[in-house]
Amino acid sequence: MTSETDRLFQRYGPAYKWLATITVMLGTLSMTLATTIVNVAIPDIMGAFGMDQSRAQWLSTGFLASMTVFMLLSAWAQSAFGLRAAYLTAMLIFTAASIAGGMSLSEDMIILSRIAQGAMAGLLQPLAMTVIFNVFPERQRGLGMGIFGLGVVLGPAVGPTLGGLLVDWFSWRAVFLLPLPTCVIGTALALLFTTGRETSGPRPGFDYGGCALLSASLICLFWATSNGQRFGWNSLLIQGLFLAAAVALVAFILWELRAREPLLNVRIFAVPGFAFGALLSGLVGAAIFSMAYMVPLFVQEIQQFTPTKAGLLMMPAGLTMAAMFPLAGFLSDRVPPGKLIMIGLVPVAFAFHAMSQADVNSPFWIMAIAVAIGQVGKALCLPATISGSLKTLSLPQVNQGVGAINFMRQLGGALGVNLASVMIDRRTWVHTEALAQTQTPDNPMTREMLSRFRELAERLGVSPERLELEALRFLGEMVYRQGYALGFQDSFLGLMSVFILAMIPAWLMGRSMKH
Repeated sequence: MTSETDRLFQRYGPAYKWLATITVMLGTLSMTLATTIVNVAIPDIMGAFGMDQSRAQWLSTGFLASMTVFMLLSAWAQSAFGLRAAYLTAMLIFTAASIAGGMSLSEDMIILSRIAQGAMAGLLQPLAMTVIFNVFPERQRGLGMGIFGLGVVLGPAVGPTLGGLLVDWFSWRAVFLLPLPTCVIGTALALLFTTGRETSGPRPGFDYGGCALLSASLICLFWATSNGQRFGWNSLLIQGLFLAAAVALVAFILWELRAREPLLNVRIFAVPGFAFGALLSGLVGAAIFSMAYMVPLFVQEIQQFTPTKAGLLMMPAGLTMAAMFPLAGFLSDRVPPGKLIMIGLVPVAFAFHAMSQADVNSPFWIMAIAVAIGQVGKALCLPATISGSLKTLSLPQVNQGVGAINFMRQLGGALGVNLASVMIDRRTWVHTEALAQTQTPDNPMTREMLSRFRELAERLGVSPERLELEALRFLGEMVYRQGYALGFQDSFLGLMSVFILAMIPAWLMGRSMKH
């Protein structure tokens, strides 16, 4: 029986593979743009809605967390409804969410729009990989995956710069509307060049229980970590949410072990090499997304960069990663994965260390080069982690392994951004409290400053008390800004330590592959 893919090849000839590729890459580009483009607009959004940093990080975390869960739904959606229906649904909902984000009137509305965007991005990206895999002959699938990889990294490479320009020229609302033209074109092309449901039998069952338990665990975990500073880490609410997250996770694992059609095949994590690779995939995701979140926020909040300048700072890093992917893929076929990952972790740790030394006076190009060096390491780690992990699985387990590795990378990214935000808040509070203790009226520097303000008040003929209050308010702002900068530095340093320790699972992964 002739499949719909074969009929489309008969209608359009060899050009069909390129028409299908362009179609799905438009959708992929739209959604990868949305992944990082909002980061440079976060300070403006915080100002527009009076959001603090712990609340604003949900603009990134919410996107990544929902993307993580919905990646696991992609295979089921394609099997149950067909590629065309799943793709069009994802594109239409993503378009609606983008419009809602650009028209948001409250912080809750804008966060919900980001969660919806992330969910549809998670649904669509595996669909795009499936299309490219199906339309390219076996001898050209490497080329097809290379094109897909370029599309995946192109969005994050140019997104921050385009976002910065839009924020400076128009407003933060414009960054939500940027993907709309490619969404509209991609949706129209999908009606022509994507396939419907290939099978006519009953639709496969959906693992509702597994999806509910995984979602509950992630919601409790992310909500607790993002609100721990506000409610107190030892409060009954926060402790209860952490306990609920752990219980839901254990219940999810037990459920998946017994499910006929599991959302995530947890049994493959029993393979040591794959388990270490999955852990490393999560850490690479944390590096990619936490850096993309923290650096634009740091340079705008501490160094007072414009959004455009913050975006330009990130552009060399994105282009470096895109340029490194072909070399990284070449090396991953020739260098043992564990060794290549350990090599790649060095520049990642260096980049975080360099940013931990940055302050209000750090030069633009020094920081741009440091972040770009980190991208070299991430590019080396990513293909080696994926290929090395999958090599440890049997052939029937590979498809399940691909989904699990992507899941772990996205989960690591969401956790990385969330924990980075927590560290910034926590360390800022610690440093601000310590600095405030030194700025008492008995402090010689404080006495000297107040004395000069009294002299100035006498010369200007204004109330000394009023000028003293203004001086103390100014001093308080300076103390907070200094504490905020030190909080960022500590957070970069903490992430550097994580990636030094990541060499242990990289070594264990390489060792497990030898046995």
